[in-house]
Amino acid sequence: MATKSKSKSKSKTTPRLKIRRGDLVEVLSGKDVGRRGKVLEVIPEDRRVIIENINIVKRHTKPRPVKGTRGAQMTPGGVLDMAAAMRIDNVALVCPSCNVATRVGYRITESGEKVRHCRRPGCNKDIEK
Repeated sequence: MATKSKSKSKSKTTPRLKIRRGDLVEVLSGKDVGRRGKVLEVIPEDRRVIIENINIVKRHTKPRPVKGTRGAQMTPGGVLDMAAAMRIDNVALVCPSCNVATRVGYRITESGEKVRHCRRPGCNKDIEK
């Protein structure tokens, strides 16, 4: 008798991630290790990010009719290059002031707002968007 495998249960709230859209990140593992790129999209439910010109995959598409044209127009088929999502654990934020991949911390300013900061010893500056 086979036992059922338990699937991961997802929490009801989306996790807060320290990497945001528009940040410059460096890849820590995988085929693109060491390369840098700008974050195009963050998917917090899956803990994944899509980075510009990183993790490029080939997508084979069929020609399909455009909606609303009753088959008169077709989208062309072919092989498309597109950026696939990567796990957020495999990238690190690049600090704009020291230009090194770093861990991110939070601190509360005197005005009471929460800002991200570089955790490298010697830099410790705020990361602004």
